[in-house]
Amino acid sequence: MAKLSLSDLGGLVYSTEVGRTCPVCRQAIAGCTCNAPKRPVGDGVVRVLRETKGRAGKGVTLVRGVPLMEPELVALGKQLKAACGSGGTVKDGVIEVQGDHVERVMQLLQAQGFKVKRAGG
Repeated sequence: MAKLSLSDLGGLVYSTEVGRTCPVCRQAIAGCTCNAPKRPVGDGVVRVLRETKGRAGKGVTLVRGVPLMEPELVALGKQLKAACGSGGTVKDGVIEVQGDHVERVMQLLQAQGFKVKRAGG
């Protein structure tokens, strides 16, 4: 097996001057424009489902496919959590609300003008 050089691995990964750097444009992560987060364009349907995988049997309500950028998505997540009276988070474009609140979340999203479908079983 051939030995890989630093340039084969993408170049400089960390610098004490600027911290982490982007392997593509070699700029600091804070100043990088090539990896700017872009919200994927979906089919325009918000899907709401209940999931228990990896949560020791505890159910959470997931909201996927909301066509909003990150700050608006966080604000919507906060509204949904407050309306359901529970906690939750926003991760990777998915709103998680603790507990089984599928029907309530669907009503709230429909009231805000989103096209909503129930997903899963």
